[in-house]
Amino acid sequence: MSTSDQVPADTVAQQRDAFTERLLQSVSGAFDIFSIYIGDRLGFYRALADGGPLTSTDLAARTETDERYAREWLEQQTVAGILTVDDEDLHAAARHFRLPPGHVEPLLDRDSLNYIAPLPRLIAGCVRPLATLLEAYRTGAGVPFSEYGADMREGQADINRPAFLHQLAQEWLPAMPDVHTRLLADPPARVADIGCGCGWSSIGIAQGYPNVRMDGFDLDEPSIESARENARQHGVADRAQFHVRDGGDPALAGQFDLVTAFECVHDMTDPVAALRTMRRLAGEDGTVLIVDERVGDSFSAEGNDVEWMMYGWSILHCLAVGRVEPPAAGTGTVMRADTLRRYALEAGFSTINVLPIDNYFFRFYQLHP
Repeated sequence: MSTSDQVPADTVAQQRDAFTERLLQSVSGAFDIFSIYIGDRLGFYRALADGGPLTSTDLAARTETDERYAREWLEQQTVAGILTVDDEDLHAAARHFRLPPGHVEPLLDRDSLNYIAPLPRLIAGCVRPLATLLEAYRTGAGVPFSEYGADMREGQADINRPAFLHQLAQEWLPAMPDVHTRLLADPPARVADIGCGCGWSSIGIAQGYPNVRMDGFDLDEPSIESARENARQHGVADRAQFHVRDGGDPALAGQFDLVTAFECVHDMTDPVAALRTMRRLAGEDGTVLIVDERVGDSFSAEGNDVEWMMYGWSILHCLAVGRVEPPAAGTGTVMRADTLRRYALEAGFSTINVLPIDNYFFRFYQLHP
């Protein structure tokens, strides 16, 4: 018996109509995402914020782009509710378009916690290797991080940058008073940042704790190159060093007061091995801090308030990059607290505490031997 035979026809029609409407709204959102990507990458929003209101000719001249493309983008952005137009009845070339004041911070303020312009870059990066991803779904293989390109790497760095520079040393680390005190003390504390990416977490710690000596580790060479340049520009290159190394490498040496891993354990092929290395680097007196996604404690059809996003990242990126080298744990973005605890216990930690830090996206785990 088919599903339609079991469910009343009017219920099926309601479900159909609701689903069709939802999908149409999703298509609208997808167009918003990629139109914002265009505006961000071509400097359209910056030109409008600095010199608006602008005609399509003005915008094209300021950004060295083609007027016809600029005009179509301006009109699309207005219909989408992202821009406004002064007088829609004027000739197309005479219309002036504005970026509303309330849209400036989310689109242009790199230091704001409301800065969401990097999200379209992340989405663009996630879909870059779609053909390879489809093949991975068929074979069970992984997709190398490098195939996701600069949009994924730089979008991830930019979306986390405000929190790492303005909350990490100011709010998150002080939630561990003993660690906070040690990072401020002499002799200078040493911190290892595993999976440091483009270095903003390391830079945030180095800026917040002037005595600290940072070592950032990541397998992605372009990320490490960016981290070194970011540290130089922010005046901490003398105290923040970056290395192209696997955070789970058993040969990784050193003794550190704090070992951190921000949003990367769920991406690791062998998270237990990486945690075992972190435990060894921290020794008996150090601390390991794992910051990962704040997903629900168990699966439910509704999910919690962030799982719709985390499952999205997982099906397109995180699960695939974590399955590149067998045997892989296959964790995925939705790494629940019990999963992290299991990994940590297998790695030899005896104490796993969730820190009382209120954050919409992240959960904070403090680990001790």
